[in-house]
Parts: sequence; structure tokens; C-alpha cells
Amino acid sequence: MIPFKDKIGYGTGNFSTGVINQVIGTYLVFYCTAILDIPGSMIGIAMSTSIIWDALTDPLMGHISDITRSKRFGRRHQYILIGGAGMAAANLLLWNLDKEMVLPLKFGLIVLLLLTIKTFSTIYVTPYTALGAELSDDYNERTEIQGVKTIFFLLGLAFVSVFGMYVFFRPTGLFPAGQLNPDSYSKMGFFSSVIIIFFSVICFGTTKKYIPVINEKIDEKARKLSFVELLNEFKTIFMNSAFRAVSFSYMFNNIASALIANMGLHVFTYTFFLNSQQIAAIVGIQFAVSILAQPIWFKISQKLDKRPSMILGIGMSLVSCLFFAVLTFAKDAVSGSIIFFIPFALLAGFGTSGLFTLPLSMMADVIDFDEVNSGKRAEGSYYGFLTMFYKLSQSITLLLIGWILQIIGFDSDLAFQTDTTAITMGLVIGFGSAISFIASMVSVFKYSLNKEKVIEMQNILNRK
Repeated sequence: MIPFKDKIGYGTGNFSTGVINQVIGTYLVFYCTAILDIPGSMIGIAMSTSIIWDALTDPLMGHISDITRSKRFGRRHQYILIGGAGMAAANLLLWNLDKEMVLPLKFGLIVLLLLTIKTFSTIYVTPYTALGAELSDDYNERTEIQGVKTIFFLLGLAFVSVFGMYVFFRPTGLFPAGQLNPDSYSKMGFFSSVIIIFFSVICFGTTKKYIPVINEKIDEKARKLSFVELLNEFKTIFMNSAFRAVSFSYMFNNIASALIANMGLHVFTYTFFLNSQQIAAIVGIQFAVSILAQPIWFKISQKLDKRPSMILGIGMSLVSCLFFAVLTFAKDAVSGSIIFFIPFALLAGFGTSGLFTLPLSMMADVIDFDEVNSGKRAEGSYYGFLTMFYKLSQSITLLLIGWILQIIGFDSDLAFQTDTTAITMGLVIGFGSAISFIASMVSVFKYSLNKEKVIEMQNILNRK
């Protein structure tokens, strides 16, 4: 067991992840289409390209961190510092682009900066995530570590969506809808970059004392970077049925998240006519519930085990999406009022809370299963391939969102979209997310590991 303060120290690193993910996911499509006047289809291409790059580099980065040997930095810690600094610098530049630049130059800079952010994000996130699986072998403590990590991730999301909306996008006389104020994005970019660096340094400083302990568990002989070995690892990992069950479920959960994150601002602004303060209140309730529910999901997983808990969380999230679809059909009656969205925020917040934590805890158990059969631990590769699957699916989702906005006739120059455009945007979130959660539930039903099996595997490893 590791001290709770060290779990908090490790978890703070995920605040940086939450900030960079939410800044890009929540504001970039809106910033590019409504502020920079870049067509939605082009932004869809830019974002999907960057995420494909991000996804394909995750397994490579995981493999690189697995084969890294350093007495001072271990396998993971140097990458936390490098990735955090790189993300912050590129993020700062992204939100200070000149609207008056010609379209090809604006688009080119968006693509370049997105690729840079995603590269440093991979350098940071994949080793950081793998580090969490190395901190403890205890079945339930793994869930607690991921729960603390999830809390800071959600706090990072909330900082951007709630605090950002209230502070940086406050309504003014010139911009009653604060999200349409171009100057707000520059300020948000600066503060989010400072936050990214700050928490990556805290994470590094808190967990570096575990480097000697972790080094003792691995083969000290350095392995060479080999694409043949990487391909063999991919084959081994993908043939693991427990890995497929967890990774596909995680992937479909994140498709739903991508729909909500990247179209939510459009829908709340143009379908339901909510201002920045109202949007921040709805999102704030959802995040607050997700954060406060983490200890509850830890208890639920202890009582029900991890797979049944996942099924419960997916079911609640599915119901929240269907409720959102109902609100879309009733948009004329609910527009301008947040009271109707509170049940959605409560249900979605509680349901998705467990879906942030449980898959990552389950993946640590899957790695034990692989070690029993292969004789080696490959946390970096496993988490690299896990994130690759869901990021590839997100890239497709983002590409579709860009084309959908263009096909349904979204026009950033119009204060009021047509009814067809407004309703379609809402239904894409409601029904699209519901379909994704159904697919996630089908996948997780195929997961076969439980507490008894994992303890049995760990006993085998201890005897070895």
C-alpha cells in the first residue's frame, strides 16, 4: 500500500491531461469555425488528422518507455517533464492566431500546432498512465489510484469548462455571448499552459521516490527499439481477449464523450440558446457529481466487482443520452432555461464517473494476465495500444462532426440556425452517444477477469 498523499501527488499529473484535452475538445471547433472563420469540414480534417497521429504514436511511445532504463528517471519520469513543457508551449501559440491571416495559412498553422500538441501529449500521457499501474499490485488499491487520478482529470476538465466559462468568457456589452469574444481565447491559452506545467512538475516531484522500487521489478538489461518487436507486442496484446473487451468498451465510451465535448458548445449555444454562465453551470454540475461519485464507485466496485460496476455505469450514461434527445425534440419549451438540463447533468455525471476509472484499473489486471503467459510486464505498450484504439475512433468521430456541421448547414455568421440544423445537432449528441454506449456494454460483457482470478494470477507471479 502506498500513502494516500502519494496517490494524490500522482493524480495531480492528470489535471494537466484534463486541461489540455478539454481546451482542445471543448473550444477548438467553436474557436475555428465561429472566431477564425475556418470551414467545419477543414477543422474536422485537422482534428482527425492530429488524433490519428496521436493514436499511432501511443504504442510507439509506450514501447519506448518500456525499454527505457535510467537509474535517475526510471522508465517514465523524464517523459512527464518533456511532455508537459511541450504541450504548454504549443497550446499557448494555438490560441493566439490572427483571424485576418489568409485561410490556407490559418489552416496550416492549426494543423501544425495540433500535431505538436498531440506529439507532446503522447510523450506525457502514455508513460504517465503506465506509471499508475506500476505503483501497486493490490486489486482494490489499483481502483483507488485510478479513482484519485480520475478526480484530478475531471477537475482539469472542470477548470477549463466551468472556471474558464465564468472567468474568461464572461458576457460583455459588445459580446453578450462571451464565447464569441476573440480576446478571451488568448487569456485562456496562457493560464491553461501555466497550469499544465505546474501540475506535471508536482507529479514528477511526488512520485520520483518510487523509481528505485519500480526499477527493481524490471529487467535491468536495456532493450533496443525494434519495430518488429513492437508489431509482435501488438499481436500478443490484441490476441488477449480481456484486453479487447476493455479497450473496445473504453473506445466506445470515449466516442460518446467526443460527441458531447466537441458539439456540446454548438448545441447549447444554437439549439438551446444558453449563455456562457448557464453552460458553465450545467457542465459544472456534471463534473461535480462525477468527482464526488468517485469514492462511491470505489465502494461499488468492491462490492460488485469491476465488470458489473462498468455495466451499471454504462446503463446510467445511456439513459442520460436518451433524455438529452428528448430535450432536443422539446427545444422550444426548454430553450433558455437550465432547470431542464439538471437531471441530464446529474445522471450523466454519476454514470460516466465510473467509466473514467474502472477500465484503467481493469487494464492493470489484464497486464498481470499477460505477464503470467509471457513472463514480462509491458504497461507502456498495453496503455499505448488502449489509447490508440479510442483515439482512432475519436478521430473518425471528429471528422464526421466537421462534415455534419457543414452538411446540415451550420453557418457561424447566423445568430439563429434553422430548426433542422438546431435539432440535428442535438440528436447527434443524444442518439449518437446512446449507440456508442450500447456498443460499449456489448464489449464489456466479454470481459472474463474478476478478483479471484487476478489474485490467483498474482500468487503465480509471486511464486515465480
